[in-house]
Order: sequence, then C-alpha cells, then structure tokens
Amino acid sequence: MTLPALSEAKAQAKALRAALQARGTAISHAQALELVAQQHGARDWNTLHARLEQRNGPSELALGDRVRGYYLGQPFTGEIVALAGPADHRQIEIRLDQPVDTVQFGSFSNLRRQIRGTINTAGRSPRKTSDGAPQLVVEQAPS
Repeated sequence: MTLPALSEAKAQAKALRAALQARGTAISHAQALELVAQQHGARDWNTLHARLEQRNGPSELALGDRVRGYYLGQPFTGEIVALAGPADHRQIEIRLDQPVDTVQFGSFSNLRRQIRGTINTAGRSPRKTSDGAPQLVVEQAPS
C-alpha cells in the first residue's frame, strides 16, 4: 500500500468526516484521523503521522524537486533552486509557481516569487509565526 503525503492524509480525514456527517453520523476530527490511520495500516494517527513525516522529510529532497507546502500560512507549489546543509538544519530556496502574499493585512501586500528558509528533518522551519505555526513547511509534491 502506498502511503499518501501528510496533507493528503489530513484531507482524507476531513472528507471522511464530511461524508459521515452527511449520512447522519457525527465524528470528531480526531476520530476521523484515527480511522484514516487504520486504513493505512497504522495503529493510530500519531504512528501514521510519524511515518509520513519521516517518508516526506527533507532528506529525500533534491535540487530541482517539485515541492508544496506553506510559507507564512500561505499555500504554495514550486521548485527547489538551492539546497544545502545537514538534514536537521537544511537551507532551502524555492522558486514559486505563483507568488504568495507574505502580509495578512487588507490594505497592503508583499508578493514573493522566491522564498528561502531553514527546515528540519520533518520539513518544518524551527522559526515560528506569531500564532506558533512554522514559518515554512515543505514536502515533495506528488508526481
């Protein structure tokens, strides 16, 4: 069985929850995550999550790879144009397919076409936004 990307597994849980709700069975998001984990042969969501992070981690990333993720909370897709350093503190630069707005303010924008940051073995930046989310999250885009 091929494991999905982490974002795909989360989307599966969201879709499962919505489908069950439409049929009159309400479950929590956590319950949906547990069911998705079991469908993929994992004991629980934490086990599946760890497997997916390990499989999709930046140690597998290479120059020229197609990636997707989030930068300052904004979704992106793009191509790795620079990659350096050890897996647990990797410097990465990504040329984006579409610019992302790095400002969350209605009357001001700052569009970026290329981003750079540091990611760990899980593809997450150690630096956080003001709400505690990683500034940069990167995973390989599906082929």
